[in-house]
Formats: sequence, C-alpha cells, structure tokens
Amino acid sequence: MNGVRHFLSGLDLSSLECRQLMARAIELKQQVHNNKYTLQLSHKVLAMIFEKSSTRTRVSFETAMLQCGGGSIFLSSKDSQLGRGEPIEDTARVLSSMVDAIVIRTFAHSNIETLAKYSAVPVINALTDYCHPCQVLADMQTFFEQRGDIQGAQVCWIGDGNNMCHSYIHAAERFDFTLHIACPPDFMPDPALVEQFQHRVSIHPDAPSAVQNTNLVVTDVWASMGQESEQSRRALAFVDYQVNERLLDLACTDVLFMHCLPAHRGEEISATLLEDPRSVVWQEAENRLHSQKALLELLLSAPSP
Repeated sequence: MNGVRHFLSGLDLSSLECRQLMARAIELKQQVHNNKYTLQLSHKVLAMIFEKSSTRTRVSFETAMLQCGGGSIFLSSKDSQLGRGEPIEDTARVLSSMVDAIVIRTFAHSNIETLAKYSAVPVINALTDYCHPCQVLADMQTFFEQRGDIQGAQVCWIGDGNNMCHSYIHAAERFDFTLHIACPPDFMPDPALVEQFQHRVSIHPDAPSAVQNTNLVVTDVWASMGQESEQSRRALAFVDYQVNERLLDLACTDVLFMHCLPAHRGEEISATLLEDPRSVVWQEAENRLHSQKALLELLLSAPSP
C-alpha cells in the first residue's frame, strides 16, 4: 500500500541490506554500551499487537523505541478490537493512521500479510507460525560479532522444523551460507521452502551427521507456543535430537551455539549447555534490541548524521 516497506520475512531485505543492517546494529550496540543515544526515532510511535506471549520481543522493541526517542503502545488481544472479531483490514486502516509502524506477533502468517496489505505504515513480523525473522537478525549479528561475516559458513539446525527453521532457510539465502537440518521425520520444515532453496539446504537423517564440521549450531524448544498439548508426543519423537556438549564436540572447534530462548534445560538442550563457553545465547538475546533498532531505523528513517 502506497509503496510502504514491510518486514514480514528475512527475504524482505536484500543481501546488501542484511549486511548494512548488521554493521549498523553493531554500531548502535556500541553506542548503548557507551551510554550514547541519538534519538533518531524522535516522536515516532510503534504499535505492538501481541496475540502470543513474549518477553524478549516485547522488551527489546519497547526499549529500542525509548532509546531512540520514540514511544510504543502495547496491545494484547484482550486490549484491542481484534480480540473481539474486528477484521484485520479494518484494524490495519485505523491503527496505521495513528502510528508510524506496527509490530505484530500472531498465529497464521496470512494474518500479517493481510495487515501489511491494508496498512499505511511498515509492519514488522514479531513471530508467526511460519517464520520469526527478527530473532534471526539477532542471531546473525551475534555471529558477525563473534566470527565475522557468516558468508560461506556451515550452519546446523537441529530439532523442530518450525518457524525458526524456516527463517534460517531464508537467512541462508540472504547471508550466503549452507544450512544443515536434522529433524524427526514427522517434524520437517515446509517441503516447498526446502525445495525452493535446495541450493542452500541439506537434510540429514540424524543430528550427529548434520552437525559434523559446522560453525554454528542452533536449536529451539520441542513444543512451541500453542503446542503444549503435544509435549509428551514430541518428547518421544525428539529424544535423539537433544543438543549437548558431546554433540557440539562433533562440530568445528570454534563452533558457536545459539537458542532463541526460553530454553527447557534437560530437553532440547542438556542441563549445562547454556553455560558452555561455546554458547552465546546471552549475547544473542541482548542483540534483539540492537538489530531491531537498526531495522526500525531502516523502515522509519535514515540514521541521524
């Protein structure tokens, strides 16, 4: 609508923009650590619609707007007419006439596509059942900080072929790395997406074969939000897909481990893995703030000189 730029998946940025965003996120992080703020989003207002619970996503977006001189409005499904059946199209038209950008965390990816279609301002995907692009921006920033450009790297995804896995497939295309995926047979990623990016993706029959000689290993919980009733069935299916210290030993000696959090220690990861020196999950979590700040700048304004 009216040429507005949205961020619904990682494919909405070009490869060049991805790297420019990484550089800017790292710069913004350094500014925060030096207690310097440029207020480049002064008087901008971000509306945040959350139909799923959140800690890191909500806090990082709210903090980003405050540190950049803007403000945010949080709306849960209980706080908006969406929760009472108002069409997404109507919410998009009204809300986008009052704010400068909209962040939404919802279920069906079609919901965010409809919101973007009728919105007069940028719409940012804060998680759908299909993908979670903001988290992967933070992951990429973390790798860039720790190891330099991820181009040409070998990355391993272990566990559920879920929204995070899909976003890693998108990232493999934009950041030019190879993605090795190991999932239980009944929990594979979208086959159409795997086929579309088969030049980037390699499917493995088990976790040990997928992790061999990789530079980055990533996983997620076995049962995501809304799948709690499947916990027992999933625990049985994923028993051989736990990421632990022994599995990481099969990767490169300088391998990094990431997890979008919250983690279930003793399930998808071993009880002590988050404290392993190869784990960078705490930096990864902090980088949600900085990468999203850079994204907001990109969509809302040019950086202040």
